[in-house]
Amino acid sequence: MDRSQLLLVGLPLFLIISDLFQLFTPPPQKPTSDHHQPPPVIQQPHTLEFPAQKIGGGIGAVGIGNTVTIDFCSSCSYRGTAVTMKNMLDSQFPGIHVVLANYPPPLPKRLLGKVVPVFQFGVIGLVMAGEQIFPKLGYAVPPPWFYQLRANRFGTMATTWLLGNFFQSMLQSSGAFEVYCNGELVFSKLKENRFPGELELKDLVARRIINSGVVDGLGASSWS
Repeated sequence: MDRSQLLLVGLPLFLIISDLFQLFTPPPQKPTSDHHQPPPVIQQPHTLEFPAQKIGGGIGAVGIGNTVTIDFCSSCSYRGTAVTMKNMLDSQFPGIHVVLANYPPPLPKRLLGKVVPVFQFGVIGLVMAGEQIFPKLGYAVPPPWFYQLRANRFGTMATTWLLGNFFQSMLQSSGAFEVYCNGELVFSKLKENRFPGELELKDLVARRIINSGVVDGLGASSWS
């Protein structure tokens, strides 16, 4: 067996074993306590944008009592952007509760995403044991296309697994980056077709906090 045959044999086996390992690995346990520990107040004497510094009276945690939820597409590698926005909101609004969550794709895409692994295992099983499967299905002789797939079984298995993973990744992608403040949508990537800027998101959240009336004595004139 030369190197090319070893590669054709090893690649699909490696992909199958890795996917099976991820399939049966239990997800990390979520913390049972819902108590949110507010982060310490960060002193920023030279930052003019921080709302509490424009207002007298010693408001030190303007974000207490407010919740920002960032629903993002986890399969699109948006987690880094979501974490960056969370850190910015934590520093600009001390005491705010920022929640990161996955935004699932639409139901039809989720259902199709469940079909892809079945198709992958079906093709691989057919290639490996088609001569025993077709007689049980009522075919005395397998169809001609089976022998074409069987002629290059390892190439067929590798192609099926790679293309299946590609389509499954597309079906699991929602492309979303939705930001909610106190239950109200303040920014939607699905509508704007772009990510929010840090200053833009800070201003949107600040306006929502003012309108919600969570922080007493915080008026619109304080942000002018």
